[in-house]
Amino acid sequence: QVQLVESGGGLVQAGGSLRLSCAASGRTFSSYPMGWFRQVPGKAREFVAAISESGTGRYYADSVKGRFTISRDNSKNFVYLQMNSLKPEDTAVYYCAVGKAVGGPFGSWGQGTQVTVSS
Repeated sequence: QVQLVESGGGLVQAGGSLRLSCAASGRTFSSYPMGWFRQVPGKAREFVAAISESGTGRYYADSVKGRFTISRDNSKNFVYLQMNSLKPEDTAVYYCAVGKAVGGPFGSWGQGTQVTVSS
């Protein structure tokens, strides 16, 4: 079973940038699409971005399109989320997950990493 560990979260001012990392182990990483999701307390987890097995297909939520970039390094079993032009509404716990297909479903969630954007 795959294990996922996210890192890179923190506190940043609006307009700033962060890069999240997700380390994967326990499975053939390059065989699966990967995704990033986020969740605010009291709200449902929402899709942020997904990337195909090879990295050539990338998909984004409208709310982050043009500001966030998902990427992966299959040689190191990592997936990344570069977040630029951050807004206070991006504040959430961010999770990475393994997909059965790039359109989902996703599972094997990590523990999450907190991103807080101050205004």
